[in-house]
Amino acid sequence: MNQPLDHRSVLQATPVLTLQQVKAARELAAQSKQPLLDVLEEISTLDSESFMLALGSLMRYSVYSILALYDMQPDFSLLAFSDAGKQECIALRDAEGKLHMVYANPFDPHLHSRMSQLVREPVSWALAHHKDISAFLSRYEESMRAMDGLVPEHGDIDSGNNSIEDISLRSISEDTSPVVKLVRSTLYDALKAGASDIHMETDPHGLTIKYRIDGVLSMVGSINGIMQADQAISRIKVMSELDIAERRIPQDGRFKVMALGREVDMRVSIMPSVFGEDAVLRILDRKALSDQAEGLSLDVLGFEPAIMARFRLLAEEPYGMLLVTGPTGSGKTTTLYGIISEINNGQDKIVTIEDPVEYQLPGVLQIPVNEKKGLTFARGLRSILRHDPDKIMVGEIRDPETAQIAVQSALTGHLVLTTVHANNVFDVIGRFTNMNVDPYSFVSAINGIMAQRLVRTLCPHCVVDDQPDAELLEKSGISPEAALAYRFRHGQGCGQCHGTGYKGRKAIAELLVFNDLIRELIVTREPVRKVKEAARANGTRTMREAALDMVKRGETTLQEINRVTSLV
Repeated sequence: MNQPLDHRSVLQATPVLTLQQVKAARELAAQSKQPLLDVLEEISTLDSESFMLALGSLMRYSVYSILALYDMQPDFSLLAFSDAGKQECIALRDAEGKLHMVYANPFDPHLHSRMSQLVREPVSWALAHHKDISAFLSRYEESMRAMDGLVPEHGDIDSGNNSIEDISLRSISEDTSPVVKLVRSTLYDALKAGASDIHMETDPHGLTIKYRIDGVLSMVGSINGIMQADQAISRIKVMSELDIAERRIPQDGRFKVMALGREVDMRVSIMPSVFGEDAVLRILDRKALSDQAEGLSLDVLGFEPAIMARFRLLAEEPYGMLLVTGPTGSGKTTTLYGIISEINNGQDKIVTIEDPVEYQLPGVLQIPVNEKKGLTFARGLRSILRHDPDKIMVGEIRDPETAQIAVQSALTGHLVLTTVHANNVFDVIGRFTNMNVDPYSFVSAINGIMAQRLVRTLCPHCVVDDQPDAELLEKSGISPEAALAYRFRHGQGCGQCHGTGYKGRKAIAELLVFNDLIRELIVTREPVRKVKEAARANGTRTMREAALDMVKRGETTLQEINRVTSLV
């Protein structure tokens, strides 16, 4: 270790800094291999505050004290915490949202140019002592750890992994392994971006990382090198307690992380591919979902008022079955939780069986499926019926046994809320028929079926008027005359929506309410065409019509509804 230099023989202390002192400090720094800024501060014999004021005066920069730093908020999305610590530079925003780049070393020839390329908005440059910057970052990280301590630990009965991976900003910055740092940074960035899934796809050149945000995949990064890709996938398998030596068959696992002040579950699917293995991580942020569930009602989900009024009437029935259908990620479970929150008045016993339990609702008995221990939907549903329930929610009907028990439960005086995978309300009828459910029992039990989708809405920060071309109008089934009733708009893309032009999603739905005519048509196995005609006469509107109404109101685009809904 180098011994401190005695610079008093070289330069006498002065109340200000001069170019001569800087030149002398450069020479001494080169000889001693010490940082220029430390040498200059030492030979100045000034205290830290006076030194920074003198340095700012010399370099013509404003100087921020530690109190001034605390008055602003860091923008780690612009400059990551780990980079801020390494470069002794932080991006801050004041109360008005203006950007301030504060750094310690004005003699770094590359830092200013790198930051200038990174920043795409007006910015004020300033100096602060490196110890103040370090203290600011430490205080911010300590506040995050304090929030971590407030989250109670709770076990997951079907999780074999009791360890929780820490992916805080500090842990990422302290990682020495490039692979560990990559995986932790990927998880952290996905949570910050609000992603629902992380896709890690191997290709001939390495690994491609994608996030699913608002139901759409977007590429966020890549790694060059097959070896690095294999190491990243192996790290995921180690965290999930999977067999890292097995590369020929699919594997499923899960693990937990502590990030952003909360505990988050990750469900992992590993799939062999031509170039190695791919991994998909489903993010189950239970605390965030529980926060959303507080005060959750159907009104906040974005459905049309007419749809929700009829759906509420069905949910108020004392018995029967109410089905919600749609693909994975269409918000079916959220809808059921919304209606449970509304009908949960404390006078009824409400029991749910789910895989997994996503929301935690007060006053509701929630049972997680654990197939490893033999607790399936069917077995759990049988046990629930012996628990004197009034209302039952079954997370998903996957097999004939569960379907039969759910129908019998609805026929014996229980209100059963459940989901099933189907494209529309009419396909549900065929699904239950294929699961060998007696048509007469099915139509006697069912009160209604709602199919739904989530449509991305335009970003309010960058939305502008638009006029689609004739080809898009024709593809969308809209005549030039009918187009006059539409308010066509599109998002240009901005920082608020990550350049996509969309921000947030809204639910659209079609609701089939069963009446005697529709029941009779199903029991007599009439063609689906006649069932559709009877449904329309009973007030059913298709999801396509609901989606077109969103375009008319200027809430989304034709491209988006063509992606989400069928054109026929």
